[in-house]
This record gives sequence, structure tokens and C-alpha cells, in this order.
Amino acid sequence: MTDAGAASSRVKLAIMQPYLFPYIGYFQLLGSVDEFVVYDNIQYTKKGWINRNRFLQNGEDVMFSLPLAKASDYLDIREREIADGYNPAALLARFAGAYGKAPFYAQTRPLLEDVLGNPERNLFAFLHDALLRTAAHLGLETVIRVSSTVPIDHVLAGQDKVLALCEALGATTYINPIGGVELYSRKDFAARGIELHFLQPLPLEYVQFGRPFVPWLSIIDVLMFNELDTVRAWLDSHYELT
Repeated sequence: MTDAGAASSRVKLAIMQPYLFPYIGYFQLLGSVDEFVVYDNIQYTKKGWINRNRFLQNGEDVMFSLPLAKASDYLDIREREIADGYNPAALLARFAGAYGKAPFYAQTRPLLEDVLGNPERNLFAFLHDALLRTAAHLGLETVIRVSSTVPIDHVLAGQDKVLALCEALGATTYINPIGGVELYSRKDFAARGIELHFLQPLPLEYVQFGRPFVPWLSIIDVLMFNELDTVRAWLDSHYELT
């Protein structure tokens, strides 16, 4: 194989849990790879960000969330359900109250309506649809796979599961958020012929109604205050790989 052929066969991979409208770093990671695996068959974590995030309200960061039906704390994400009492109109009204006067509210509102109005009540299916819709809105064309569809031993966990997914999908590079730097060993990845890198979003600031800037909110906040072309440029380059 020529050097050019070898280069063309290189596959960059990232693996993440699904989240509800995550922050911009999640989409920078998605945009930095060729294939992105989203976990459906790992345990739901109650104190995590899977079904909640933060938005801007009256100059402060405020939590929004999808209410879940009561269930065992040991179920996987794909086994959890959204509560019957979930009211998409009420959540849309909260966003309207928070961002109705934002410069790009009208441009972002259809995305909110499509995602939050989804009648699906399986948590993973809802979040997977939200991810696909948001990625499309952002112009990202990365292949998005569901972890349980990849033929590996799904009893594996942690780094072992990541390595198995990398090998099954032919990845030559694995990129992880910088927060996981203590979880993975470059030596172990190198032993499997896989480069390991970490993505660090660069500090980002933009005008939020002229008040002191509140960083690292949901991607919805970024979209409410910035042109899509500007957001796409930040996805492409406003981070560092280590």
C-alpha cells in the first residue's frame, strides 16, 4: 500500500454517552472524528448530564431536564423511559422565556421544536434522535453509531471496552475529551496500534444580552447568540488536541 493509501485508510474515532443538548466541546469532538459511537448499553448515571443541561436565564445558569419514569438505578440508558408527565410545550416555553429576544432565536427554535416534541419515550432513542438532529443542524457529517450494534464483548468496561470498539471499527486514532486523561493509557493504545489524543476546548466568549458572560452552557446557548457559520468555525478549530 502506498503512503497515500495508508493515510486514506486511517480512521479517527470517539465514544461518548448521549446527552441532552450538550456543550460545544461535545460537538467539537464529534466533528474531529470520522466515526462517533454513542453508548446505549451502559448504566444510566443519575448525577450526570444524560438527560439535563444548563441554559441562560436572567443572566444566570439554570438547569433544564427531561423527567424520567421511576426505575432501578442499575438500568442501562436504553432501558430508561421519559416520564408520562413530560410536557414539551412547557420546556419550549422556558426556552422562549430565556431566549426569545436572542438574535438567533428564530433560527434555533425549529431545532428545539423538533427535538423536544419527539413523541419517543425511550430515553436513549430520544437522545439519539436529538443528537442526529443537532449534528445535522450544525452541518456535521460524522458517522454516528450506536454501541450495542458493534460486534464486541459488551461485558467489557472502561478502557477495555473502548479498545474493543476501536478495533472492531478499524480505528487508528482515538480522541477523548480532556477530562478523561487519567482514564486511558497511551501505552496500552499504542500496543494495539492506536494513537490516543485528548481534545481540550479553547475558552470561548460571546455576547449574552450584554451581561457578564456565563461559559460552557448547552449548545443551544451558543446557537441563540451566534451565526451558524461562526459556530461551525468554532467546531472546526476552536480546540487543541494533545
